[in-house]
Amino acid sequence: MKGTLIGLIIAAVGTVVGGFIKGVNPVVLITNVPAILIVIVGGLGATMASFDMKATTNAVKSIMRVVFPKPLPDPAESLEKIVDYANRARHEGILSLESDVAELEDPFMKKALQLAIDGNDPDAVADVMRTDIRTMKARHKVGAEWCTSYGIFAPTFGIIGAVIGLIATLSHLDDPSKLGTGISAAFVATFWGVFIANGIMLPLANRMKNMSAEEVAGREMVMEGVLAIQSGQNPRVIEETLLTYLPPHEALALREARAE
Repeated sequence: MKGTLIGLIIAAVGTVVGGFIKGVNPVVLITNVPAILIVIVGGLGATMASFDMKATTNAVKSIMRVVFPKPLPDPAESLEKIVDYANRARHEGILSLESDVAELEDPFMKKALQLAIDGNDPDAVADVMRTDIRTMKARHKVGAEWCTSYGIFAPTFGIIGAVIGLIATLSHLDDPSKLGTGISAAFVATFWGVFIANGIMLPLANRMKNMSAEEVAGREMVMEGVLAIQSGQNPRVIEETLLTYLPPHEALALREARAE
């Protein structure tokens, strides 16, 4: 949350302060209601027209998850759990893990281990987990594409707003005193279109993609670990395999911690 929210705030502050230094009064930007309506409402309408209503509803939820995210399972903690489960399963059998599975907070790991404990075919367990990951990626992709589409439409509606403003200004050529103010106000819509795209929507779309990639990598690690436990692989081999999913410095720290 901190990185996304702080980044959006820095983008807004930098833009406003930079404009103020150049002599642009920020009040001018936020009081031009017609320009804001054209860009925000127009861009929103065009984006909604590109997706079904369910996608729009889910996109709003995705934006909230990006700005106020729930913590994902820590890959290092998941790895340690899997290695500990592998050691127990190797000595006591996979059925000995049943009591631990009921207490797991990670729903994906819980489901995967339960499928393995229930004696399902390894290929069937793998298919279920891969399907789970694939459908999750598809859901995340829609949210990112929705924000990207808004980011594409917003500048265009900014241009539309500027054109409308210029049309209104040029209709008062008989009063030259209004031309400067009118032309200035016309470009407010262009500003909002470009800022909403590059200062809000496209960064949100990129963050959604990164969060999705992190979650997918975590689930793939869990999937590989559970399948390895089910096949009876050596816990040491499982650990070394799963460590490749972590950044090098985290993998090194975990190796040192487990060696102590």
